[in-house]
Amino acid sequence: MTVRNAQTTQRDPPLPEEACLVDQAKAGDPEAFAKLYDAYVERVTRYVYFRVSKNIDAEDVVSQVFLKAWENLDRYKMGSSPFIAWLYTIARNLVIDHYRTRKDTLPLEEAITLPSDMEMPDEEAQTHFDLEAMRDSLQVLSKDQQQVLILKYIAGLPNDSIAKIMNKQEGTIRGLQMRGLQTLAKHMKQKEWV
Repeated sequence: MTVRNAQTTQRDPPLPEEACLVDQAKAGDPEAFAKLYDAYVERVTRYVYFRVSKNIDAEDVVSQVFLKAWENLDRYKMGSSPFIAWLYTIARNLVIDHYRTRKDTLPLEEAITLPSDMEMPDEEAQTHFDLEAMRDSLQVLSKDQQQVLILKYIAGLPNDSIAKIMNKQEGTIRGLQMRGLQTLAKHMKQKEWV
């Protein structure tokens, strides 16, 4: 799975022709939906990657997000929120479903052995390591705090969009963000001393 370095992520603007493409896709045009997919798949992948621990599972969830979006396109209401916010809502629900149905078992061979095919260039290996460390560090937070920080700093969404996705007030989102960052800073400081 390719995930763009989270440090270089900026707030990606909405697709300029989004409304037109959504209308065309709702009318059954697969090419229009393909353009929406191309515009948003990387952002949805980044979001899911930080919520799902195994890359293969994350890829499955991303596929399910776009399949559900295509199947339920008639439910999306233009103007109520950006299309990407609707995709994040679908992704959030599928991640929750993923963990409800997942079994927490790991074969002994996987726990003991390290992959021998992990020959990556130095920069790609460092990016992979940084992303893994970031994803592991998020595990000390509550699920809501994780959700807010991922939507804010990985997906680049503003608080009002995060509030809609999570069905919470903006003040609650700001509180979760502040407490999450404080907990994360404390955790990182403790790791430095170990």
